[in-house]
Amino acid sequence: MKIGAVPSSMLDDIDFKLPAEPLYNKRILKGKRLKSPKVFTGCAKWGRREWIGILYPQGTKENQYLQEYIKNFNSIELNATHYKIYDETTIRRWGEKARGQDFVFCPKVPQAISHYSSLVNAGVRTTDFLDGMLNFGKHLGPIFLQLSDKFSPNRRQQLYEYIADLPRDLQFFVEVRHPQWFEDETIRMELFNTLAKHRVGAVITDTPGRRELLHMHLTVPIAFIRFNANNLHPTDFTRIDDWMHRLKYWIDHGLKQAYFFLHMPDEKYTPELGRYLAEQVQHVIGIEIKKPQFIKS
Repeated sequence: MKIGAVPSSMLDDIDFKLPAEPLYNKRILKGKRLKSPKVFTGCAKWGRREWIGILYPQGTKENQYLQEYIKNFNSIELNATHYKIYDETTIRRWGEKARGQDFVFCPKVPQAISHYSSLVNAGVRTTDFLDGMLNFGKHLGPIFLQLSDKFSPNRRQQLYEYIADLPRDLQFFVEVRHPQWFEDETIRMELFNTLAKHRVGAVITDTPGRRELLHMHLTVPIAFIRFNANNLHPTDFTRIDDWMHRLKYWIDHGLKQAYFFLHMPDEKYTPELGRYLAEQVQHVIGIEIKKPQFIKS
């Protein structure tokens, strides 16, 4: 995830503190911790050759990457579906690899819909995409729509009409990137209110050079965070520490689920940060999740 990337020399000069808790979230969170809240962590891809000898055993073949990934994380932000339409057999096969595991796939809406159609007359393509994703079965997590950074609020009615037609039995999230969504308070709150009306979540993006994307608003009692790290720079760890306390606050006040996805310029460093994240989820929030297990040399 390159959005908001900055040179490492600038990182110490950025205020990474999370924004104050919006009063808006009191509309969404009921104020009491649920009996079994869940936290899911993961990355955007499982096909990482650089993880061989780190997470994946030597000799792991490409068609074995997913089953090895599932041993180390409990979810994936499935960017693959953004760039290619996969047939039902492939989706079903991926889902089968997670059988018996507490693991979910969070597919990204194809760019043919999100970027190239402007969300106009996209109903048929969306239905076809969702029909395919249903083959994940119980391993299907939230589906997220990432809009182009050129999709400005001038086209917001297209977005609002599109999400109004989405099926209510699936959980969707939306990520907007154009700066004007956040510059105008009226437009920003209109967006959150519309998402909440249709029970669609708002993706929260934590990236160094675009701090306005860190809006912290919950439009459903589920959080979906995309975290852009910086190759184990010290700020990666302090930022995660800050996030753990916010997630604990949300969970203590009724958040049902949290999805926290790591992005890294050099993905060979992701497993170490992923393990730290999982340890902090257990230490701070009190929820035990899968931790990346390093290959012993």
